[in-house]
Amino acid sequence: MKIRVLITDDHAIVREGIKQLLSLYDDVELSDEAADGDHLLNLLETQCPDVLILDILMPGLSGIPLIETLLDRHPALPILILSMHNETQVARRIIRAGARGYLSKDCDADTLITAIRRLARGGRYIQSDVAEKLAFDYDEAIDAPRHETLSKREFLVLCLLARGMSVNEIADELSISNKTVSTHKFRLMHKMSFSSHTEIVRYALAHNLIK
Repeated sequence: MKIRVLITDDHAIVREGIKQLLSLYDDVELSDEAADGDHLLNLLETQCPDVLILDILMPGLSGIPLIETLLDRHPALPILILSMHNETQVARRIIRAGARGYLSKDCDADTLITAIRRLARGGRYIQSDVAEKLAFDYDEAIDAPRHETLSKREFLVLCLLARGMSVNEIADELSISNKTVSTHKFRLMHKMSFSSHTEIVRYALAHNLIK
């Protein structure tokens, strides 16, 4: 089966270029395209692409808030970010928010296709020069609290769990589904190496996360 790719970018010429590139490969195909975040969210109500290619800066809802909204509604959606920037700080925030891949818009065709294939198989892909910078910056961040590796929504779920709220109560509080809360809980437990709810509470108390 072909890898179905949905492209979201506010520049028509960028979307057209990616579409022409995809047409050169037998194992990928365009499922649809959107020009902004709102249009994308509407499309995802009726379809489920294998990979979403997403511009990080667009008019309206975009960037980290859009990524978090997408993953709240579609937790398993593989998001490949295309950015005009290759700054480490931007890439780190995007990955923490839940994107599975990060490329700058000046990447070559082979790199883009490789990233699409990797994400479609459940993997991750970060452009090599950005990955190298992230690796060298690791030592600077190694003393940072573990919860700083969480996305904004994962951190919020961590705090609510630490206050004693159940998955159902958190779902009501955040107006999201129980399944989405469970997905956030699973991810934060994995990232934080927690094995029990007691460890969540103990960590939150130690770092003054419970108010």
